[in-house]
Amino acid sequence: MRATTPARKSPPLVGSCVQVKMLRIVLLSGVVLLTGCATAPPGERDLPSVSDRPAVVALAQRARDDRRAGRHEAAAASLERALRIEPRNPLLWHRLAALTLAAGRPAEAEQLAIRSNSLTRGAPELRRRNWRLIAQARAARGDQRGATDARRQAEVVGY
Repeated sequence: MRATTPARKSPPLVGSCVQVKMLRIVLLSGVVLLTGCATAPPGERDLPSVSDRPAVVALAQRARDDRRAGRHEAAAASLERALRIEPRNPLLWHRLAALTLAAGRPAEAEQLAIRSNSLTRGAPELRRRNWRLIAQARAARGDQRGATDARRQAEVVGY
């Protein structure tokens, strides 16, 4: 007589189908999140790309990371290094102007934003942001009339 082993029951298919669907949802969510990380931040989608030079891109990213971590002097140093590589890059000048304004040097920030505008070609959103920054710098210096003029300039850019 042959010994029989009890038949093993296979796991229920319903549970595994649900698990597979959940795994797909989790993986898809991860891909969507990672894709979002690869695109420009919401505030910079209408701005030109930083550069096509890897060194400049890396320095700009380091500056952004340093700024977010509160290391404003290190961020400014990274932007200044990037500007030595690409001195005609209007987005780098704009970012340096914003850092300078945040550091409490509005007169210098205004000049950097004016420089950015002088180099900007075909990027109305960057020109608009420069004019807004100039308005903030002028207001910080107590020049309300100049701030109003700069705000008006920001409104008419691209028209």
